[in-house]
Amino acid sequence: MQQLLAFSRIIDGLNTFIGRTVGWLILAAVAVSAGNALMRKMFSQSSNAWLELQWYLFGAVFLLCAGYALLKDAHVRIDVLSARLSKRRRDWIDVFGHIFFLAPLCLIILYEGIPFFIRSYLSGENSGNAGGLILWPAKLLVPLGFGLLLIPFVWNRHINRIEAGILLVAYIAFIVATVVL
Repeated sequence: MQQLLAFSRIIDGLNTFIGRTVGWLILAAVAVSAGNALMRKMFSQSSNAWLELQWYLFGAVFLLCAGYALLKDAHVRIDVLSARLSKRRRDWIDVFGHIFFLAPLCLIILYEGIPFFIRSYLSGENSGNAGGLILWPAKLLVPLGFGLLLIPFVWNRHINRIEAGILLVAYIAFIVATVVL
């Protein structure tokens, strides 16, 4: 169990580093958006590349910081219901939701997203917009983001929150859920 907890701390550190670092891309997205707006209003010039870069930056923050948000328990909940439940019950709801909804979704998106990215990369796919950017970096963000979301789910959330016996039951249910899907 000690090795799992040590590995969990490494995963936590990785997601914290990525979350804190990539979060700054919001500032870059705002700067690109403001610069594009100024160019359009002041000089009547605009660029699809700048608009697409803004989308790429926002997508990078959203996808790559999702694991960090899960780690910090900053994801969306129904607080009206959650506040009325005991911590143990909230933990069980989290375990259930993560095993039967989050993990299968991440696995499906990884399964579909990796070939999606590879096809785009190998073909050198470009944006359909005039002056647009290449698409494979944005498509790479999809499997990266969901992979970063899945890793702390498997290691951190359930090693730190529930006892070892419950962990075993949770992983058996996880395996059953992924086989069924």
